[in-house]
Parts: sequence; C-alpha cells; structure tokens
Amino acid sequence: MEYRQPKLAVDCIISLDGRIVLVRRKNEPHGWAIPGGFVDYGETLEQAVRREMREETGLELDRLRQFHAYSDPARDPRWHCVSLVFTAQGRGEMKAGDDAAECGLFLPGELPRSELAFDHERVLEDFLAGRYGPG
Repeated sequence: MEYRQPKLAVDCIISLDGRIVLVRRKNEPHGWAIPGGFVDYGETLEQAVRREMREETGLELDRLRQFHAYSDPARDPRWHCVSLVFTAQGRGEMKAGDDAAECGLFLPGELPRSELAFDHERVLEDFLAGRYGPG
C-alpha cells in the first residue's frame, strides 16, 4: 500500500506601500498568486516563508504573523496541498525571481480576482474581511 500525504506550503500576504504584493506565475497553474512555495525538509515554517519571499519577490519581511491554514484537497489542481498563510510588511526592492514571472502591487479594491490561481481569491477575501488573523 502506498502512503500518501499532502504537500506542505507557505504563502505570505505582503503589504508594501499600502498595497498587496502578488506574483504572476511562470509555471502551471498560471495566473496571479500570493507569493509562496513548499517547505523544505529541515526548515521551520518561518524560515520557509522568509526564503520563499526573498526568492520570489526580493523582499524581506517585517511583522511576520501566522494568518490561517488552508487545507481543502481541491485548492491546488496539481495535488493535495496544505498551505499556512502568513501576513507581513515587505521591506526592500521588489523584483520577480524564481518561478515568479512578474511582481505586482495591488490596492485591495483592484485585485485581479478573475486571474487569481489556486484558492487565493478566498484567502484574500478572508484577509480583507479580517477573518482568522490580523487584517
């Protein structure tokens, strides 16, 4: 019998200059997304989220806080993935890297909702409504 388990990821809703940082994905599934990625073996969640944000956006994080965990098996079309979402203030010069084709800054009322990957529309709605964590 094959043992299967969900993949573990971290995402971060980064606020920068009063806007929200999103990345346009290079790889499938395409679209705009909250920056994030998978936790490496031996990393803490906090180490993983800081590493992923540097790799994808070039930003350092201040006031890092856990927001909420998302675990719907259908949230990622590739496989069952559990993501712990953080919030933070961004610091530094934003530049796309790793598997991010582009970085963008969006006012809450101007988010590209129809172009969001995964379940990120729901995550951002929860964040903007102040559900679960600091909003």
